[in-house]
Amino acid sequence: MGAAAVFLCAALRRSRPAAAALLLPRTIPYSPVPLPPPSIGRALPLLPRLPFPAGFGYSTVAEESEAPARTKGKPRRSPMKQSRVDFTKVDAALLPTIILVGRPNVGKSALFNRLIRRREALVYNTPGDHVTRDIREGVAKLGDLRFRVLDSAGLETAATSGSILARTADMTGNVLARSQFAIFLIDVRDGLQPLDLEVGQWLRKHASGIRTIVAMNKSEALDEHGTLTSAAGEAHRLGFGDPVAISAETGLGMAELYEILRPLFEEYMFQLPNNGLNQDDLISEAEANEGDESKLPLQLAIVGRPNVGKSTMLNTLLQENRVLVGPESGLTRDSIRAKFQFDNRSVYLVDTAGWMERSGKEKGPASLSVVQSRKNLMRAHIVALVLDAEKIAKSKSSMNHPEVVIARQAIEEGRGLVVIVNKMDLLRENQRLLDKVLEAVPKEIQTVIPQVTGIPVVFVSALEGRGRLAVMHQVIETYEKWCFRLSTSRLNRWLRKVMSRHSWKDSATQPKVKYFTQVKARPPTFVAFMSGKTQLSDTDIRFLTKSLKEDFNIGGIPIRILQRSIPRKASSFKSNIKKRGSTIIRMKTDKRTEVSDPTQS
Repeated sequence: MGAAAVFLCAALRRSRPAAAALLLPRTIPYSPVPLPPPSIGRALPLLPRLPFPAGFGYSTVAEESEAPARTKGKPRRSPMKQSRVDFTKVDAALLPTIILVGRPNVGKSALFNRLIRRREALVYNTPGDHVTRDIREGVAKLGDLRFRVLDSAGLETAATSGSILARTADMTGNVLARSQFAIFLIDVRDGLQPLDLEVGQWLRKHASGIRTIVAMNKSEALDEHGTLTSAAGEAHRLGFGDPVAISAETGLGMAELYEILRPLFEEYMFQLPNNGLNQDDLISEAEANEGDESKLPLQLAIVGRPNVGKSTMLNTLLQENRVLVGPESGLTRDSIRAKFQFDNRSVYLVDTAGWMERSGKEKGPASLSVVQSRKNLMRAHIVALVLDAEKIAKSKSSMNHPEVVIARQAIEEGRGLVVIVNKMDLLRENQRLLDKVLEAVPKEIQTVIPQVTGIPVVFVSALEGRGRLAVMHQVIETYEKWCFRLSTSRLNRWLRKVMSRHSWKDSATQPKVKYFTQVKARPPTFVAFMSGKTQLSDTDIRFLTKSLKEDFNIGGIPIRILQRSIPRKASSFKSNIKKRGSTIIRMKTDKRTEVSDPTQS
């Protein structure tokens, strides 16, 4: 009885249903071999027959502890196979490239954001309009795969010649030469539309050598055996093989897409020399230039009001038709990011949408464009503010309210500012207006932003390609000043000279700067450690800022000067005596009491 009681109590403590069933009467399975007598002191009474079948089995506590634990819910899928190529060591220029194509509003931008794991492309439900108009590029991450992905505008083969849709289709056709693979997206909820068939014919005509994968997007609401199966059979009419069901919004089907892309990417990489690996030099650009901040990649944002030539300026700097341009106002909606090399330096260009005054009435993609432009202004190192020379010549002021807001916000955020006056070719015939623009713009900028002197102004014509080198040299010079650093010893030698030539009203109230140091760059930030309670006034800070710009040639960028007080120790004499461990001996004399220190004798 003791062994059986211990056995059953253990089963109850572990909450094992099968073992706990031993408490109930049970039948002993039939066996031709007679059962041995129990080893305990006295025999247990036979249990009566239960209403269970004769072969009803149960598991003991030991058997249940050895059995594998069952998982609740659906059975877990086997993990994805690992790729035989380490894509993290492959040069970004040699990564396989995929372009996302399809008719408008099928979820290309949503899939682009899913693959790059950031919300960069604008996503908005506009069945009658195009949100994406330019080619957006990014590095995608899918499991252990790394590849370049291009987000294209929606294709409409019936677009009239010269329209925006026709120009976006031509731009998509031009970038097909840079792609090795294509993902053809269709909206599975709408079924196969006639425009999908036309896009398929367009792909077979313009991208015959590109491996195309059909993806049935927005399939999260469909079942696996009913509507989805019939939609997959319908998608075979496109002639690109078996489709894959995905959902760019929820991430459904990404594992299946990985299994399709992995062998294709491996085959592509094995055809490259050395598999595209940088075996000699795997050091990134940031690690190579860790000591010199001015050699790090530069982030340049091109901002301004609508229709001032920002996209044309981007194409001129890149020397290619990278973004869509035209006479229409507000043509750019997405902030397009592009990388190029200039003077052995990596430069990231960001073309933003036209900066409009926030009236609260913006709806749809226009409201998203305004928010995205402001975000890119915060991320940039140098801000290139583009002005329209023709409008300046016809108006009384050089800068309107949105342009003043851009300039002031860039300075307040500590960014470098370069002003570009575009469309100077339109003033070539009128010398009077040309001289007016050349003289008025620098003066008004200095009036609008008095805290920063020497902001560079460049006059260009982006349409003719004039002024490209002048713009880039000015941007690089401003960036190097923005990353400028000074040693503490050099600063303190400079400080002694500057404080001696400054005229103070009262020498008794003159602030005493114990030492001056630079705590950070980008932008240059200095700290003046003050001795005592006297602080530097605003006039003193402006004087130091102006002296820094003139003596070290770092004008045209924002400079910050902070100050901190160093409190004086009230009992410094007593603390010094205690640290030296000295004792005080008092000697009595007739005249006075003398105090002597034996450590000084």
